[in-house]
Amino acid sequence: MVMKKDFNIIISGIGGQGLITLLQIISEAALMENFEVKTSELHGLSQRAGSVEVHIRFGKKIYSPLVMLGRADLILALEISEALKVFPYSNNETVFLINENFISFYGSLNEKEIKEKIKSIKNPKYLVSASKICADKLDAEVVSGVYLLGYAVYKKLIPLKPNSILNAMVKVIPQKYLELNQKAFELTKK
Repeated sequence: MVMKKDFNIIISGIGGQGLITLLQIISEAALMENFEVKTSELHGLSQRAGSVEVHIRFGKKIYSPLVMLGRADLILALEISEALKVFPYSNNETVFLINENFISFYGSLNEKEIKEKIKSIKNPKYLVSASKICADKLDAEVVSGVYLLGYAVYKKLIPLKPNSILNAMVKVIPQKYLELNQKAFELTKK
C-alpha cells in the first residue's frame, strides 16, 4: 500500500474490548516506522460496556489527534452496530473492517436491521466473524480486536508492516497475554 500524506483510523467498540490496547499497538508500530503519530481516546461509558471510539493519525506531519468528519481511511469496528455510529467519519473511499459480533442494547436496532444498514454502505467493507473465530480457534474471544488488526495488516488495509505490529505488541501487551495475542494476529496470515 502506497501511503498518502497521512493515514486516519477510527476504532469503535464497546468498553472492555481492548480499543486502547489496539491504539497503543498501532501507535507504537507507526512510531517504529518513523511516522509522526497523534491519538485521541473518546470514552463513553467504557466501564459500563458503553460506546468508545479512538482516533489514530499517522504520517509525515500530523497536527491534530482527531480524525475530521469524512476523513477516515479505515474504520475498524469491534462490534457491528458500532460501525454505524462512526459512519460520519467516512467518505467514499473509507474501508470498513467490521467484527460481525452483535451485542444487544435496549432500544438499539436488532441484528438483522444493523446488517441491512451495513450492506447498504457502498464503501469497501469486510465483515469478519473475528469473535467467533477467536473463540473457536483460541478459546479467547477477547483477542478479536488483535485478530482484526492482523487482518488489516495482512490484507494491506493499513500501511504498517506485520513485524512492526508484532514488535509493538511486545512493548504494549503484558508478557502473560503476549503469546495469545501473537497467535490471534498470526491467524489471519493464512
